[in-house]
Amino acid sequence: MLRSLFSFFKPHKKLFILDMCCAVMVAAIDLAFPLVSRHAMYDMLPDKAYGPFFALMLCMGCFFVLRSGGQFLMTYIGHLFGVYVEADIRATLFRHLQELDFEFYDKNRTGKLMSRMTGDLFEITELAHHGPEDLLISMLTIIGSLSCMFYIEWRLALIVAVLIPIFILVVMKRRRSMSEASTEVKRKLAGINADIETSLSGMKTSKAFANEEVEQDRFTHSNDSYIEARRIYFKTMGKFFATQEFFMGIMPAVVITFGGYLIMKGSLNYIDLITFTLFVNTFVSPIRKLAQFAEVFTNGMAGLRRFNEIMDMKPVVVEDPDAQPILVTRGDIDVNDISFSYDENAEVIDHLDLHISAGEKVAVVGPSGGGKSTLCQLIPRFYDVTEGSILIDGQDVRHVTKTSIRENIGIVQQDVFIFADSILENIRYGRPGASFDEVVEAAKRAELYDDIMDMPDQFNTYVGERGTKLSGGQKQRLSIARIFLKDPKILILDEATSALDTVTEQRIQRSFDELAKGRTSIVIAHRLATVRNADRIIVIEDGKITESGTHDELLAKGGEYAELYNTQKLAGE
Repeated sequence: MLRSLFSFFKPHKKLFILDMCCAVMVAAIDLAFPLVSRHAMYDMLPDKAYGPFFALMLCMGCFFVLRSGGQFLMTYIGHLFGVYVEADIRATLFRHLQELDFEFYDKNRTGKLMSRMTGDLFEITELAHHGPEDLLISMLTIIGSLSCMFYIEWRLALIVAVLIPIFILVVMKRRRSMSEASTEVKRKLAGINADIETSLSGMKTSKAFANEEVEQDRFTHSNDSYIEARRIYFKTMGKFFATQEFFMGIMPAVVITFGGYLIMKGSLNYIDLITFTLFVNTFVSPIRKLAQFAEVFTNGMAGLRRFNEIMDMKPVVVEDPDAQPILVTRGDIDVNDISFSYDENAEVIDHLDLHISAGEKVAVVGPSGGGKSTLCQLIPRFYDVTEGSILIDGQDVRHVTKTSIRENIGIVQQDVFIFADSILENIRYGRPGASFDEVVEAAKRAELYDDIMDMPDQFNTYVGERGTKLSGGQKQRLSIARIFLKDPKILILDEATSALDTVTEQRIQRSFDELAKGRTSIVIAHRLATVRNADRIIVIEDGKITESGTHDELLAKGGEYAELYNTQKLAGE
């Protein structure tokens, strides 16, 4: 895991090296002070050498000014380095999330993914910044101090050297407990983020059903579980810091105790004991940093582990290494004996055959859950068939790039997604490089232009989160305008006019007919009256085509289509 973290250091290695150089300088000055003090007490104070003594102290003062500058650079450059690393990790994670396919998002909640892109990455950044810096300063200071102490009085230094490993072993044991508790906290935090995201997204539905208390209870349950996870973590952290403070306090006391014994025996003088005390105080701070590093390391590794969990996930729909862009000149679609299931249980599509000629308009109808939308998601390769093949102009969609397939297919999905942006940018999403005039033309063809001109800021009107400021019909027409702007070779309309009133639907239907000229079109429809003029109508039930023909042929056949049509006609749809 650390190797994956260090790979993000390389683009910013100059900042990292400068940060480490400052850390070395700070550690060197900290080590120099006790040695300088010992020299002054041995050679200058007894001789009352005022000039050299104050000159030496002035030099130390200058070094401490230099140390302050190094500390400033460590704080500024170190945190800046951490931010750069965090930004690179987030960009890599986002790029990877874009590569994962529909199946991943079917199984993962948005709130949990948000937690991984924010909270987890912050912990990783803290590890990237403070980890190497604190570790380097601590190790240099501790090793340097112990070396000097062994030089001065090996017996006293030996006692300190024995205490340090004991301290480290106890800290490492406590660290493992903190790691487990930290991981659990992150899991609970991701859960509460997911619940909040769901509750906020469904707030209008909650109010419509007067279920505010239900949502409050659900939130309280998540909140309480998070509090309990934090309580356990804080208890573990309390034990950790209590242990740390015990060793921090006992170490100077042991030095004074044994040093006093050596002085009374005549084996040590006061100057060396004072020097020892200064050295102990010098590496007490680094040991404290090591203890803090253990917490940073624990949290950072927990975040890094969760980051790598996602990065290790691979798309189920995988491109061939030598996949080339698809070349769509006609728009023929051949669905050859395909089967598909979302899991290993019941198949949604069961040995289905369908051949659509270029420029043909095919309507797909049937009961809900029969496999209509699934079929239309297999053609642009949002999922891969488990058996059979799908060909566009004779090219197997599994052997060409996914991007090129989707660039040639325009999809108006049943669930319209509107971005929190302006009308202009939402329509332009169909073709990001489109001019303003082209966006206007697309809006006109989608019967949305008049509505836009009645809005306060017209095309610059902000539509709100998920298009909350638009009506259902306006959302649907906006998504249709995107397709007009995209101008694809193949159209897939998945209940594209389901949210529109009859009059607007008929107007847009004329626009669809115009757009469909010379293009292959697949129309999933609930209202059968809207597909009467399709070149062919197929009925899908339980993943199989049960009927196929024109509107008149199917009515004359008196089968399932005729029954559905007559039922809707009686209902006035």
